[in-house]
Amino acid sequence: MSPMPGNARVYVIDDDPAMRDSLDFLLGTAGFAVMLFDSASQFLQALPELGFGCVLTDVRMPGTDGIELLRQMRSAASRLPTIVMTGHGDIPLAVEAMKLGAADFVEKPFEDERLIGMIGSILRQAVESDRTSREQTALVSRIASLSPRERQVLDGLVAGLSNKMIAQEYDISPRTVEVYRANLMTKMQASNISELVKLAIRSGVLDT
Repeated sequence: MSPMPGNARVYVIDDDPAMRDSLDFLLGTAGFAVMLFDSASQFLQALPELGFGCVLTDVRMPGTDGIELLRQMRSAASRLPTIVMTGHGDIPLAVEAMKLGAADFVEKPFEDERLIGMIGSILRQAVESDRTSREQTALVSRIASLSPRERQVLDGLVAGLSNKMIAQEYDISPRTVEVYRANLMTKMQASNISELVKLAIRSGVLDT
């Protein structure tokens, strides 16, 4: 299995030119698209324009270090997963980095295959998380498009009520409930009542 979902990039941040070159070669050979930065400040300037990818940063750098980088990425609401490279004995810094949102950390010197596997795994998790987030947003949007009466009928269906019971609850005819059910199926993009109820529950905006 390829370690790279799509054509995601790895953004390498390290003030050591030799380390940058080494990582550029290693990750490029593994199939990743790599962008190099010699400082956290240079990366932060480019951050608003950067596409999906994974950040690989040293923790100890002059100026803005890896910890401050994570703080500023959090302030900017960046969703790029970040791996922090630490030196021997930097476990306290690694723990602090994790508390600030780092996806993982790796100690130098590291095994090439372990780093490649870690980046691939984190990128796949980020892709899945983003897909789930977009699906959830779409579901909530569909719920928001429902009329008050359609929402009532949906609430009834989620509660396990029959058409007749829903009709009695809201003083409408069973035939009218069927019409609203049909509208619900269309708006919620559900192919059957079971899928409709599952989507409604998964949206998280209805009581289960």
